[in-house]
Amino acid sequence: MNITRENIDTLNAVVKVDITKADYSDKVAKILADYRKTANIPGFRKGHVPMGMVKKQYGKAVLVDEVNKLLQDALNKYLTEEKLDVLGNPLPKAQDDLNWDADDFSFEFELGLAPVFDVALKGKKAITQYNIVADDKMIDEQLVNIQKQYGKIIAKDEIAEADEITGTFVNEEKAINSSTTITLNKFKGKATAKKFIGAKVGDVITLKTKSMFADDHDLMNVLKVSHDDAHGLDVEVIFTVSEINTRELAELDQDLFDKLFGKDGVTSVTEVKAKIKEDAEKQFVQQSDQKLLNDVTEYLVENTKFDLPAEFLQKWMQTAGEEQIDATQAKEEYEKSEKSMRYQLIEGKIITDNNLQINFDDLKAYAQEMIKGQMAQFGQLNPSEKELDDVSARVLSNQDEVKRLSEQLTSQRLLEFYKENANLKTKELSYDKFVKEVYGS
Repeated sequence: MNITRENIDTLNAVVKVDITKADYSDKVAKILADYRKTANIPGFRKGHVPMGMVKKQYGKAVLVDEVNKLLQDALNKYLTEEKLDVLGNPLPKAQDDLNWDADDFSFEFELGLAPVFDVALKGKKAITQYNIVADDKMIDEQLVNIQKQYGKIIAKDEIAEADEITGTFVNEEKAINSSTTITLNKFKGKATAKKFIGAKVGDVITLKTKSMFADDHDLMNVLKVSHDDAHGLDVEVIFTVSEINTRELAELDQDLFDKLFGKDGVTSVTEVKAKIKEDAEKQFVQQSDQKLLNDVTEYLVENTKFDLPAEFLQKWMQTAGEEQIDATQAKEEYEKSEKSMRYQLIEGKIITDNNLQINFDDLKAYAQEMIKGQMAQFGQLNPSEKELDDVSARVLSNQDEVKRLSEQLTSQRLLEFYKENANLKTKELSYDKFVKEVYGS
């Protein structure tokens, strides 16, 4: 057997594999001899079928199978030994004139080679790292919500501005019949809320769904309609009031503090506010980290320049999926996935160059930390090492879980690396301002 490579350019190559009769003849002969022992052909006793007949019936199929196995093994070994970083999989070149009656065979494969490039993480323009803080307004609102949650519900006869209103939305044409509880501050405009003021149990209020709420998702939840139906829904609904309640706020006393944080966990409103701030800002970290990861990813893709073997990749995409696609579809698929492929290459280089790879022990430790956190939620604060080993072994036996956890841990390591090495500037702002700046609403 002989394997040679011709580099077409820096991104494309052709590998030629020459296979001679000596490479496969012994294996083929052994398989045919085994077939002869078990072949069941009318007119012959088992084990006494003439070898010529066995070769005629099975010879070519066995030859093709063994040559293909030999070919794949040799190609994979060659790519490993030569340390070729290929994209996609080798593509066999068409051979319409292949003669399986010959003794020797030659096969050619097209390769798409990964580009060589450098990654510059520190750009001239700094990337914003958001530090989201819970401002006084948010803390005070959360404190009031807690007082409402633990306060008394008092029934009322007539709706006032801060009341909770239970009733049913109905529209026969759209088959809407939804019981719900709402508060007036949910509505988008004051005109809609004003219709409720002074209404009593049993009263019927007619409303238009268009612009009822600022977010169509609220409409979807209140009317219990599908996501698609909620968007742009413009019909009249009638709302029948069935219950009116107001909440008497719970006192900010030690009894409430103990319910929230355990016996003597906090002893003052100042400490409660500090706890609310701490808990809120822990949740904000995840959002700011995800934003940073997205922004660094965007920066790297935009500023790391290299070419890809586009023609090869489009050809490979035609046969890579479960169903074959034509050249036009492959081009469209390539254009949609090119950005993702570029980042995968950049990410892979960063991981390799900076020793950020994950091994099994890393994954096991990460899984066990997550398991301990989940156990703590159910009051099991000190699980034994054996318990953790048993649960993590079950988790890591699931390949989908292994993939998910690996991706999470990789993202975590990359994020830590970016925080230490990218050109970042910190911007502190409230959650409301963060949402407005990042999402425009």
